Amino acid sequence: MALDNPKYQKMLDNLIKICRKNLKVVDEALITKAFELSVEAHKNDLRASGEPYFTHPYEVAMIVAEEFPLDDVTIVTALLHDVVEDTDYTVEFMNREFGKEVSEIIDGVTKISGIFRGHEITKAENYRKLLLSMVKDVRVILVKFADRLHNMRTLEFVKPDKQRRIAQETLEIYAPFAHRFGLGKVKWELEDLAFKYLNREAYEELARKLKAKRRDRESYIKKFAEPIVKKLEEANLKIELSGRAKHLYSIYRKMVRRNKPFEEIYDLFAIRIILDTENRNECYTTLGIVNQIYLPVPDRFKDYISIPKTNNYQSIHTTVVGPLGRLVEVQIRTRRMHEVAEKGVAAH
Repeated sequence: MALDNPKYQKMLDNLIKICRKNLKVVDEALITKAFELSVEAHKNDLRASGEPYFTHPYEVAMIVAEEFPLDDVTIVTALLHDVVEDTDYTVEFMNREFGKEVSEIIDGVTKISGIFRGHEITKAENYRKLLLSMVKDVRVILVKFADRLHNMRTLEFVKPDKQRRIAQETLEIYAPFAHRFGLGKVKWELEDLAFKYLNREAYEELARKLKAKRRDRESYIKKFAEPIVKKLEEANLKIELSGRAKHLYSIYRKMVRRNKPFEEIYDLFAIRIILDTENRNECYTTLGIVNQIYLPVPDRFKDYISIPKTNNYQSIHTTVVGPLGRLVEVQIRTRRMHEVAEKGVAAH
């Protein structure tokens, strides 16, 4: 029994703890059963890192529980997602033991993996269309995103040519797909990880420059935000304000697109104002206050609250001239809009 091992018992306890925190209903017995089967099914396999293979489905389940906690069925599926593909267990067995819902999602995840094997990506858009047509249940895609995210986080252990192939596929297919599903946080991480393996030199140079400027950036943002916070408090608006680090890949893309060096990319300064309210009008009140304090840049205003993006993303984006003439991007949204921006379909 896997749970006779204190290490496995501790892992299961951690997973269930996060599920209890993030999910409305948790079938602990079903999750425990899936956990034990996954340990048993993968017991003779190792990952490229030398770790037991089971660490992978476990981490995928943890990503699902933390990043897009939909339901306990998705957690069970994440634990079992490689079992049919990599071992002798069948979809029929899964159906018998875990029910139709779980077995259908596992089957969907297995089929998607099959599409990618042995294919050169010639037209990423065709792949995305094919994937969309295949996926009848959004949970299939969420498990697949979590699977890819964990593989990208541990990509250093595979051979360089495989690193490049997986990173390219991630950048061309998975990141845009994550964007389409509104999974902002996952998209950014996939892009940055892919960038690291596809252009390590540029990645490391950017990371170094960002780090060197970090203290300067933080003290500037603090100075910039103070009068805004003061005015918002006077207006009795409950907010959370944070400086927002730009992602490496998006900075790199801007440098290439605008043909400018790092030092001339002004959007490195960015803040996000999240309002504790359901009233979207307060976002416009906040915008008015920001514009009273700092001069807005006319052509850099976007209202995605009145007209949301196709993936349901809602937020106000504006750029203003801060102290020392530096441009600062300000994003304004409610807590609910923020959740949708980070977790997309999973937030619904």
